[in-house]
Amino acid sequence: MTETPDFASLNDFNKNIVEEFRANAGVVGGPFEGRPLLLLHTTGAKSGEPRLAPLAYFHVDGKLIIIGSKAGADTNPDWVHNLRANPRAHIEIGTDAYDVVAREFSREERDEAYPKVVAEAPGFGEYQSKTSRVIPLFELARA
Repeated sequence: MTETPDFASLNDFNKNIVEEFRANAGVVGGPFEGRPLLLLHTTGAKSGEPRLAPLAYFHVDGKLIIIGSKAGADTNPDWVHNLRANPRAHIEIGTDAYDVVAREFSREERDEAYPKVVAEAPGFGEYQSKTSRVIPLFELARA
């Protein structure tokens, strides 16, 4: 997965985050200031095209975790569908970049880990309270 999606496929908000991330070795300001971000490269579940999403990440019980919150929307973010269809992905963290394999947490694992995420970033608790869907968690393991 070396191909980078065309910036036209990103909305302006995400495009600016990606540009700032790459210009500042993974550090961004604004609403994400002080929050560790990664860039997730996936393959589109339907299109097969490369996709890119800037995401917050957490270390929970020694695992690198991403959260399919979509700010509490009633649908999962597109990248969740992409990882479910093709769990092989690529990430950028700071100036490091490598291939990963994503694994969705079981409901039991998710229910155990989610409060740990909320303890670190309370906004994710608010997101869960806004939706009836169970917000999924994924572990990203180096491929």
